[in-house]
Amino acid sequence: MKKICIVGASGKLGQCLVQHALDRGDEVVGVCREVSIPKLDKFKERITIVPGATNDRKVIAKAVDGCDAVLTVLVPWDVQQYSAGTAQAVLDLAKPGARLVFSCGWHIRADGKEVHSRLFTALVVIRGWIGRMMHIGDVDDQIEACKRVFASEARWTVVRGSNLEEGESQGLPAWSGHVGDLILASNITCRVDFALFMIEALENNELIHKAPAIASAAKRLRHSSRACQAGSAHASQTKIRSIQCRS
Repeated sequence: MKKICIVGASGKLGQCLVQHALDRGDEVVGVCREVSIPKLDKFKERITIVPGATNDRKVIAKAVDGCDAVLTVLVPWDVQQYSAGTAQAVLDLAKPGARLVFSCGWHIRADGKEVHSRLFTALVVIRGWIGRMMHIGDVDDQIEACKRVFASEARWTVVRGSNLEEGESQGLPAWSGHVGDLILASNITCRVDFALFMIEALENNELIHKAPAIASAAKRLRHSSRACQAGSAHASQTKIRSIQCRS
């Protein structure tokens, strides 16, 4: 059994992380804003909750004390470097040698080989602009948070999630070192499996200092199957037209 801190435990992804950790028999410390504590009522007898802002260094210091691992949900809320402050606090205050896993999205660039569609890039820009104008979030803050993680010598992994959906587990997602790899073609992951990948990353030393981009392996197989069927249908139609022309 390990002692694990989950920063951002009250959100949808955070609750999935809590459930996976408890299922493994781990001791769990959750961090969330005081107003969000009721969201964790179903776990309240099984976890320790440290209330407060996740970028509050005093809160993080208390929560990560003695923890073997810290799972952090980096959410680009607010426009006051909430994500960057959260990441920095975890990097600075987790015990030496602790395993650190952070969550973010595909928009985070890691290895310079990322391939984003024009639509994806445009949506990121638009969402970022709207968030800043309405003072509800800042994508650039999440980018800055990940830059700080990438520059750290801690035992970190940054898990970059695709589009998310609710539902039952499809199994451990497939991953690649860069967005645009064909293995990620489905661009969809069950939220519960995003959390599962983060939990499993704690035991996978091959992922230390890496930023795997993930997508559902099951969805990928169905996507590939549909692509093959479409290709076969197109080939058959072409063959029929060719025969008709010769006739």
